[in-house]
Amino acid sequence: MIRYAQPAWLPGPHLPTLWPLLRKPALPPFQRERWETPDGDFIDLDWLPAIPGKPLVVLFHGLEGSSRSHYARSVMAAARARGWNGVVPHFRGCSGEPNRLARAYHSGDSDEIDWILARCQVRAQGAPLFASGVSLGGNALLKWLGERGARAGETIAGAVAICPPLDLAISGHALARGFNRVYTQHFLATLKAKAEDKLQRGLGRFDIARIRRANTLYAFDDAYTGPLHGFDGADDYWRRASARPWLAHVRAPAVLLLADNDPFVPAAAWPAPDLGESTLQVRILRGGGHVGFTSGGFPGHQSWLGQQVIDACSVMGKFDIT
Repeated sequence: MIRYAQPAWLPGPHLPTLWPLLRKPALPPFQRERWETPDGDFIDLDWLPAIPGKPLVVLFHGLEGSSRSHYARSVMAAARARGWNGVVPHFRGCSGEPNRLARAYHSGDSDEIDWILARCQVRAQGAPLFASGVSLGGNALLKWLGERGARAGETIAGAVAICPPLDLAISGHALARGFNRVYTQHFLATLKAKAEDKLQRGLGRFDIARIRRANTLYAFDDAYTGPLHGFDGADDYWRRASARPWLAHVRAPAVLLLADNDPFVPAAAWPAPDLGESTLQVRILRGGGHVGFTSGGFPGHQSWLGQQVIDACSVMGKFDIT
C-alpha cells in the first residue's frame, strides 16, 4: 500500500505544490541525445548513464516541464540508486531549443507517446520497460494505455501516472480560479512566448493579438493549442484529449497516484469508483498538493515520489524491492 504523510510544516494545497520548486534535488548526470521524428522534427532525450541489461524507466514530464523539473530529478535519482536505466524525453519545444515545426505538444498526444515508447523498447534490448508520467505527461500516458488496451502490455511492463488532470475541462477551469491563477500566469508566460516565436518564424497563422490577450488556459487553448493540433477550439481539445474516458480500457499493469488536496485536479476529475475490468490501480493520497510530496522535517526532501515510482514499477515487474 502506498502511503504519504504531508509534513505539518507545509499545510494546505499550495505550499506543498510550491515548496519543491525551491528545493530541487541534485540534477542527475544526464547524457543528451536527439531523435529525429518521422515528420521532420526532433525531440531531445536526457538519459542516465546506461547499465546494460537493467530495466529502463521513461518519465514524461508535465506542462512546460523538463528533465530539470523536481519530479524528474526525483524519479531519475531513484532509478539510478536502484541500478536501473532512466530517460526523460522532452516534448517538442521543452528541451531549451525551439522545435522546427508549427506543432508543439498537448495533453492528449498519445501518438507521440507511442512512438517514443516503441523506440525506448528497442533501446531496452529485452530488459523490462516502464513508463511514468507527471501531470500533462501522465494524462497523455493514461490515454495511450486506454487506447492500446492489452497491446500496451506488449511494449511496457507497467506504468505510473502522477497527478494527471484526467478531465481537462475540470482542471482547466479550476486553474482559472483563486490562487490557482498564479500557476496559470506562470504557464502562460512561457506558452505565449513560444507561440509568438513560432509565428515570427512563419510557423502557422494565428491571431497573435488574441493569443496575447489570453489570461486563462482556456483562452490560450481556444486561440492556439487546440487549433494548432487539429482540434476545434478549447472545448473540443479538452474533451478529446482527456484521459478519464479511457481509464476503463486500461489492460496493462498501471498505477495512478492522486493527491486529495491537488489544486490542479479536484475530486470531480477523479476516476469513477468502478472501472470494470481495468487493471489500473488508483491510489488517493492524503496531501501532497500538485506533484509536491515533500517528506520529512524542515526543510524536507524530494525523494519520496521517486522511490514510490520505482517501487511500484518493481512490483509490477515482479522484482524484489527489499
